[in-house]
Amino acid sequence: MRSDSQKSVFSDNFLLDNKAAEQLYFGFAEKIPIIDYHNHLEPDVIFNNQNFRSPTAIWLDGDHYKWRAMRNFGIEEHFISGAASDGEKFQKWAFVVPYTLRNPLFHWTHLELKNPFGIQHYLNSNNAENIYNQMQESLQTEAFRPQSIIKNFKVTTLCTTDDPADDLGYHKALKTSAFETQVLPAFRPDLYINIINPTEYLKSIKKLENVSGTSIQSTSDLLNALQNRINYFDEVGAKISDHGFEYFPDTTLWNSDLEKEYSEFLKGNKTAFSNPDALCGYLLKELCKMYAEKNWVQQFHIGATRNNNSLMLKNIGINAGYDAIGEQYFAQRMSLMLDELNSENKLAKSIIYNLNPVYNEVLASLAGNFNEAGVQSKVQLGAAWWFLDQLDGMEKHLNAISNIGLLSTFVGMLTDSRSLLSFSRHDYFRRLLCNMLGSEMERGLLPNDEQWVGKIIQDICYNNTKNYFEF
Repeated sequence: MRSDSQKSVFSDNFLLDNKAAEQLYFGFAEKIPIIDYHNHLEPDVIFNNQNFRSPTAIWLDGDHYKWRAMRNFGIEEHFISGAASDGEKFQKWAFVVPYTLRNPLFHWTHLELKNPFGIQHYLNSNNAENIYNQMQESLQTEAFRPQSIIKNFKVTTLCTTDDPADDLGYHKALKTSAFETQVLPAFRPDLYINIINPTEYLKSIKKLENVSGTSIQSTSDLLNALQNRINYFDEVGAKISDHGFEYFPDTTLWNSDLEKEYSEFLKGNKTAFSNPDALCGYLLKELCKMYAEKNWVQQFHIGATRNNNSLMLKNIGINAGYDAIGEQYFAQRMSLMLDELNSENKLAKSIIYNLNPVYNEVLASLAGNFNEAGVQSKVQLGAAWWFLDQLDGMEKHLNAISNIGLLSTFVGMLTDSRSLLSFSRHDYFRRLLCNMLGSEMERGLLPNDEQWVGKIIQDICYNNTKNYFEF
C-alpha cells in the first residue's frame, strides 16, 4: 500500500480519504474475486480468444458512453460511429478526454488505462499517439487476449445477456474448454413479449418458431416455445433471466378478446395489435412463474426512454447513445405483480434496476415487502445503473438501501457493459464502498472494528452474490 501525498486517479489510495478506508480496501476488498452477473459481453469473442486489432476496437467500438461525450463536444459522427480510421477515432477521443472532467468517463478512462495497460498518464491529444502505440503493442500479446484480460481482473463467473433463440454454442464450448472462468447465459425475452414494431416482432416470432420447433399461433403456443428455451438455457447452466422496460407493463388487462385478436395478428390477418401493454404484462407474469420453477433470479431493468433520436436510430441503430432517464411511475404495477406471484408461491428471487434516482427509496421500500425465511433480501434494489453508475449515483443508491433495507445483504456491483475493460468499475465501486464505511468508522457512526466491517464489505463485493445466485 502506498499513501500518495499527491492523490490522483492513478494513486493506490484513490478515493480512499482516511486510514480506515485504506485498511478496509487493502485488507478486505482489493484482492477478492469478481462475479459479474450482468453484462453484454459476446461469448464468441471470449471463446475465440483472438487479439484485438487496435485500442479503438477494444475501447471505443460500440461504447455509447464515450460516443455521447464526443457528440456533446461537437465531434463529427464520422469520427464516432463512422468510417474514420481507428487511429483517427482514438485521436478524437483523446482530444475530448480532458473535457470529460467530473463525468464518470474521466475516472473510467484512466482506471482502464492503469489496469490492465499499466499506463499512468492523463490522456490528451498531445500524448494520444504514444499511448495508442503502447496500447497497440500490449494488445498483440497473449496477456491481452480476452480470456487473459478476464483472468487479470480475477473474474470467477460472468453472465452474458442472450436471445432465447440463441443456440448457446459458444457457452457450451466454453464450458468444456480449459478456460476457468464460468461463462453463463442469461435469458432475455424482450423481443418476444413486447411489440414495438409489428413487422420486426413477427420476424422474431418466426425465429423462435424455428429454434423451438413450435408453431406459434396463440399466447399458449408462445409460452410453450419460451418454456422450451428456458429448459434449454437451464441445461446449459443459466441461472438468470432479464427484462428491460421503458415502463412496467400492466399485468391485469389480458382477456379472451385480446387473445383472439393476438392470434389473428400472428396469422397475419391484422397488421397491428391493439394492446401491447396487456400482452407484455400477461406474458411477463407467466414467464416469472417459469423462472421460479427453475430457481432462477429474475432481473428487471426499468426507467429508460430509448432511441430518442429517430434520425440517428435510422442511421446507426439501437444502443448508439441516444437513450435517457425516463419519468414513468411503475412501482404500483410492479408491486401488484410481485404480490400475485408471492401469493401463489411462485415469486423468484428478483433484482430491480432503477434508472431514475427519484425512485430509489420507492423501490428500496417496495423490495422489502417480499422477503422469505432463509433467503437474504429475496427482492432487492439492484446496483446503480447506467446514468447512475458514478460516484454520486452510487452513493445515493447505497444510502437508499442502507436507510430502508440492509446494505449488508446487497449483491453488489456489475458492469452492464460490452467492454472487457469495464471490470475496473468493480474496483471503482469497492473503493467508494470502503471510503463510505471507513469515513463512518472514523466519525464514530460505525464500530471501529475492522474485521466486522471488512467482512460485510467482502459479503457485498463477492459472498452475497455467490450465495444469492448459487454460483
